[in-house]
Amino acid sequence: MLLSTILLQVSVGAALGKTGAAVGAAVAAIAAAFGIGKIGKSTQEAIARQPESAGNLRSAMIVAAGMIEGAALFAIIVCLLTIFF
Repeated sequence: MLLSTILLQVSVGAALGKTGAAVGAAVAAIAAAFGIGKIGKSTQEAIARQPESAGNLRSAMIVAAGMIEGAALFAIIVCLLTIFF
C-alpha cells in the first residue's frame, strides 16, 4: 500500500511539472510579445517627434527586438526540454 501511494505521488508530481513547464513557455512567449510591442510603440513615438533620426531608431529597435526574441526562444526551449525530458 505504501508503494502505490508513493508511485501515485510521483506521477502527479511529474504531471504538475510538465504543466508548469507549459505555462512557463506560454508566459515567456506573451512577455516577449509585450516587450517587442512596447519597443515598437516607443520607437514610433520617437520617430514622430524627430523624423530625421528614424534610421538610427529603427536600427536600435531591431537589435533590441532581436535580443528579446532570442531570450524568449531560449526560455521556450528550456521549458520544452523540461516537458520532454
